Amino acid sequence: MDGMSTPREPDDIEPPDTNADTYTYTDTEPIDAVGRLRVLIAGIPGARIVEGIVDAPFADVWAVMGDLEHGFGRFQPDMRHVRVLRHDGDRIEAHARSRYGMRARFDGVLRPGWCWLQSRFVIIGMAAVPEHGRTRVALTGGVRIPGRAAIVPVGATRELRRGLVRLGRAVKEG
Repeated sequence: MDGMSTPREPDDIEPPDTNADTYTYTDTEPIDAVGRLRVLIAGIPGARIVEGIVDAPFADVWAVMGDLEHGFGRFQPDMRHVRVLRHDGDRIEAHARSRYGMRARFDGVLRPGWCWLQSRFVIIGMAAVPEHGRTRVALTGGVRIPGRAAIVPVGATRELRRGLVRLGRAVKEG
């Protein structure tokens, strides 16, 4: 053991019932935001995705996830502050500062149930869909390898799981 503890998942977060690595879509099955995120990151070497069910309605979950300035930092483990610089339709430009002092300017898309942000060195992806009164959530993100369409996978899954656990807590706290 390296002294790091694995975050314990609260009772209101369940693992997904599908395996993102082996799940296949049919041509008659509509793809939702979580499925779209799976497909998108499948094309990025090193990218990881973490999914779970938050036991709360979609509106409550997305109120935290989609509020980049006030909600996002409550569950994203390494974000300290996000400031939206421009929001035009679903296009967004934001400036973020990590808990470690690093800064980034992100461009992306933010709409209900979907967020994709990328800077020169970081990507962040979030998706959420209603599921029987609860919400299926998928998170991805990481440090980009300069000059390549790839992510450094070191520690990404652990951090994404932490984010999912913290999201469940943030939604409960309101």
